[in-house]
Amino acid sequence: MATTIRLTRMGKKKRPFYRLVVLDSRKRRDGAYLANLGYYNPFVDPQEVDLHTDEILDWLQKGASISDTARSLLKRQGILYHFSLVQQGLTAEEIASRLEAWQPGQSARIQRDADASRARRRQLQEAETQRREAAAAAKAAASAASAAGGEAETPAGSE
Repeated sequence: MATTIRLTRMGKKKRPFYRLVVLDSRKRRDGAYLANLGYYNPFVDPQEVDLHTDEILDWLQKGASISDTARSLLKRQGILYHFSLVQQGLTAEEIASRLEAWQPGQSARIQRDADASRARRRQLQEAETQRREAAAAAKAAASAASAAGGEAETPAGSE
């Protein structure tokens, strides 16, 4: 049976969180799954990720394929790097030392990406605020101009 590691959508409308699951590749996205491998919540800051590394490595060694989104999540968490080290036949101590050396650089990259995302979000919010203020000012100016135009015609028309 061909198995796939992928995300299944959970949560409320417009507030999803995702479970990383293993299921038969022929099943639908939210169908019955074989194993729950963790979860991913993108709506908290920083994003919340809890993965069961040993189970994921077990399924990868069994030959499970990975969806693109799940691959990026596993890559960011270092699980694919761990799997590649296992595939190279390194001992547990060598794997642990390489993962420890890799972790600070990855943490810095994740923090840099999070900071850039926050800055981009702040910049978009400021641009939206300026756009709204400009639209409100234009609407106020238009209503003032129409009111001033209406007042000028009323006294002349009443004489």
